[in-house]
Amino acid sequence: MTSTLTIEGLRVEVAGKEVLQGFDLEMHTGEVHVIMGPNGSGKSTLAHALAGHPGYKVLDGSVQIDGVELLTMSPTDRARHGLLLAMQQPMEVPGVRPIDLLVAAGVDPTNLRARMSEEAERVELRPEVLDRFVNVDLSGGERKRAEMVQFALLRPTFAVLDEIDSGLDVDALGAVARRLSLATSEWACGLLAITHFKRLLQELTPTAIHVLSGGRVVATGGPELSEVLERDGYEPFRATHS
Repeated sequence: MTSTLTIEGLRVEVAGKEVLQGFDLEMHTGEVHVIMGPNGSGKSTLAHALAGHPGYKVLDGSVQIDGVELLTMSPTDRARHGLLLAMQQPMEVPGVRPIDLLVAAGVDPTNLRARMSEEAERVELRPEVLDRFVNVDLSGGERKRAEMVQFALLRPTFAVLDEIDSGLDVDALGAVARRLSLATSEWACGLLAITHFKRLLQELTPTAIHVLSGGRVVATGGPELSEVLERDGYEPFRATHS
């Protein structure tokens, strides 16, 4: 069964400034939608607002999965309803192991350690890393790979990926992107990927690319749009918005 994520007229304020000024997007499970845009355009604001970060004040708009409003839910309930945020800088959680985090999130504990090891192998992560506390003393690549293990076991309906390619070398980026791409067919996960760089799209083929400027989507296209952005930059799209 296909599910739909619908974002309509989303306006978000950060530190007294309205950053998102009417963001609209509709996507379905199994699709990959990519958000690109210049610094300050509202990309990370979008990710944190969708996840329910308390520092981001929603002024107006709606975010729904299959007609169910998420903005009235706590961050935990949004995640339980199928929306997962993968952060640009995964935070350390001293004293908590990944397996404890997954069980607390409702993942079936049956053979969980073995399933985690299988997922670790798929993203080329040393299994012993999973015995450490969440993200403590891990490199950037290890953190993102470990996050992919959690992602695969949580199996969200939609995942918001906030610059998941940040700080990754070529090998780590390939492993992470391939696992994400497989998820779109394995359980029809819908991916909303926020990125600055075309290199993520070499492994993760987008259904659509959306250019965000001035807090709104000002252009939408297929994979070819990344070629235009690489050649011309964002200035033409800033002009379109103005």
